[in-house]
Amino acid sequence: MKNLTLHTNSSEETIELGRKIGSLLQKGDILAMQGTLAAGKTTITKGIAEALGVKDVITSPTFCLISEYEGKMPLYHIDVYRLDGPEDFVNLGTDDMLYGNGVTIIEWSEKIMEELPKDCMIIRLTPVSDGSTERTIEIENWPYEDL
Repeated sequence: MKNLTLHTNSSEETIELGRKIGSLLQKGDILAMQGTLAAGKTTITKGIAEALGVKDVITSPTFCLISEYEGKMPLYHIDVYRLDGPEDFVNLGTDDMLYGNGVTIIEWSEKIMEELPKDCMIIRLTPVSDGSTERTIEIENWPYEDL
């Protein structure tokens, strides 16, 4: 496992990085997305979903909490922003998603890290400045080849 630091200059580059990430993912992978509002969590997820063969439009699951998409394997897109904490996450019944036959992406994962496997991939997105499309993207626990 290694840690990577990458940079993107636009939404398109962030989506392209998502495609590269998605092309390497395997069943059971968990991506813990972290970053402020508008940091690019859903943007990078769009590229990941595309690489996984998802045809649906990816939107932030803030209000529905969990979106499930079909592709080469299931993609579970979870947003825990509105949850009060780890107990609420457990009560969602996410074990089948986390330990199933798909890829799980969790936005705002900072709130529930204690409920995630220690080896899950953590992706931190940080805008370079307010209103900028440039991002610094840090990936922890990356088990695959370099991007």
